[in-house]
Amino acid sequence: MKLPRKNLTVMALAAALMAPTGALVVYAPTLYRTFCALTGIGGTVQRAPQARPAPAEAAAGAQTVTVFFDANVAPGLPWKFRPEQRKVVARAGEPVRVSYFARNESDETVVARATFNVTPYKAAPYFFKIECFCFTEERLGPGESAHMPLVFYVDEQMLKNANTSDVHQITLSYTMFRQTGLTPHQVAAARDLVAGSAAEATALKSDEPVAFDNDARRR
Repeated sequence: MKLPRKNLTVMALAAALMAPTGALVVYAPTLYRTFCALTGIGGTVQRAPQARPAPAEAAAGAQTVTVFFDANVAPGLPWKFRPEQRKVVARAGEPVRVSYFARNESDETVVARATFNVTPYKAAPYFFKIECFCFTEERLGPGESAHMPLVFYVDEQMLKNANTSDVHQITLSYTMFRQTGLTPHQVAAARDLVAGSAAEATALKSDEPVAFDNDARRR
């Protein structure tokens, strides 16, 4: 049976109107995701309009943290022990070199070990030491003194974490303890603080940048 021409015209118009609507239904999820990606609506992460900055550009724009240094000597240890600088302004993600001073003021060889803490405590997981006299037991002979290198960096993730982004000052504090009850063999096995510190200082004078990664010791 043939349909009247008028009915065919109506059906053609209806099909023409339904085609775009059908396409919108099919592609609606994709269009919505694209809209969210561009606007951030719905919690979607927005794409940055610019490429990630080159390392030099990133370093130039990096935030800084002021690190203060403290030193303490536990009772029974006849040493002088102090930081050789009160504070430094460290660029997040870049290694910093500083030093501490120690002198044995007794007439005998003494072995000591340093413990440390970082405040505020929530910053501690982001504070990395690469070279530190606290890694080993240290030996100083009578009257000997040493300038002890310390290399550290503050992980830039600290300033990106909502819980720690407000931290702009950190205090690194050491306490040096005397190691007692050691056998002559154990005393001899302790690191010679004078020679060891001098060797580290010489190595750090290289023009090469200090190598580090996120596997650096968090001690």
